[in-house]
Amino acid sequence: MSLPDLLPVRPFIQPAHGEVILPGSKSLTNRALLLAALADGPVTLTGALFSEDTHLMATALTRLGIAVTMNPAEKSIEVVGCGGKLPVESTEIFVGLAGTAARFLTALCAAAPRGVYRIDGVPQMRKRPMKGLFDALISQGAEIRYLGEPGFFPVEIRAYGLRGGAAPIDASESSQMLSALLMVAPLAAAPLEITPVGGVRVPFVEMTGQLMADFAGIEVERTAQGAYSTPVLAQGARYRNPGRYLIDPDATAASYFSILPLVTGGRIYMPGLRGVGSGLQGDTQFLQTLARVGLTVCARTDGKTSPGFHDAPPRLLGTEVAYSAPAPRVGVAENFNAFSDTFLTLAAVAPLLSGPTIITGIAHTRKQETDRVAGMARELIKLGQHVVETEDSLEIHPRPLRRSVEIETYGDHRFAMSFAILGCHDLDGSGIPWLSIRNPGCCAKTFPDFFDVLGGLWEQTHSSRNA
Repeated sequence: MSLPDLLPVRPFIQPAHGEVILPGSKSLTNRALLLAALADGPVTLTGALFSEDTHLMATALTRLGIAVTMNPAEKSIEVVGCGGKLPVESTEIFVGLAGTAARFLTALCAAAPRGVYRIDGVPQMRKRPMKGLFDALISQGAEIRYLGEPGFFPVEIRAYGLRGGAAPIDASESSQMLSALLMVAPLAAAPLEITPVGGVRVPFVEMTGQLMADFAGIEVERTAQGAYSTPVLAQGARYRNPGRYLIDPDATAASYFSILPLVTGGRIYMPGLRGVGSGLQGDTQFLQTLARVGLTVCARTDGKTSPGFHDAPPRLLGTEVAYSAPAPRVGVAENFNAFSDTFLTLAAVAPLLSGPTIITGIAHTRKQETDRVAGMARELIKLGQHVVETEDSLEIHPRPLRRSVEIETYGDHRFAMSFAILGCHDLDGSGIPWLSIRNPGCCAKTFPDFFDVLGGLWEQTHSSRNA
């Protein structure tokens, strides 16, 4: 669906009811693409995400000489791995605004035995944190020449492989930098001991470690001193090829439809979505927050156990989220540091909650696609809310919502999707749109058909109620 520059959001006039098929996880897809590229021979990723971020990653891998075949209709990607050695030793790579692609590809290029690679992105990407990763790679023997402001893109990388040994890294501004170094560590000449400096958000690092175990049988160990250590592939050895790898639905994308029943009433079922602690994605922690706000969250199973596992719990089918009035919808105090991509989802609907909502642990999001803390405060104030902003937090005090508001997205997909959910609230009880989204097409970064899915759910809800 072609989207206009300004999109009015159609409110739900009935409680939302239906099934939402989520896109594949961006975090899992881009990690799996990198690890598949390092494997020996073809790997098929199923349930993969097709979006700007994953397209940029796949395109960059092809420029490095790795064959990537994308099949959007089947939601599958085939990657013919290079066995740990990049076929192309000199090329230019464009990463757009994709932080995962930028960090993962930077580490991949620096770990090559030899080569010269230039990497750049859009102007916004040139402002995103990279220095911690650059410094770590330089300490491992890479030469990095800054073609603009030091510590940022664009850069030219001259690769000589990784030495191994001690590798301190400041990944406090983005755990993706630590994940990037971890995934290429087995290619080093000697084992790496990677020590985070200044703290790191652990869930995404744990996700990386699990994928490394799935793809290569490589166990990432955490020392008592907090360092991550990885074994090195023996001379001539290859990353193991898993053949096929299933990508779970995106837990961050799920946050928008998970919170929708709080806005409209009703219930939403999301097939394949794992609950807290049962998958690789830290953003499933958002489901616990929703339960505290007032939603009912439960796992659906088929009532059967896997063959040979008679004491195991029934097999997961998906997750259902529901809200029924007059259950209270309450503001909460929540530290979002470990699952910060979802803080905007809660902040956007905070005007509908009783009492203040206090969101902390989000200072690092000021250096993402945009300054998410300042941008969220600005748009909520535009909606008539009282907002207290600090470097690391937002305190949102509900006030009556203003009508005819145009939400600025700052080119950030998460602003568009979060506020679209707020716009589903039937503010006047008339079903007339009262909130519009500027540049809704920015959702293409991670969820290209978000508004199609939302519109389809509107149709499911109202056709089933009127049948």
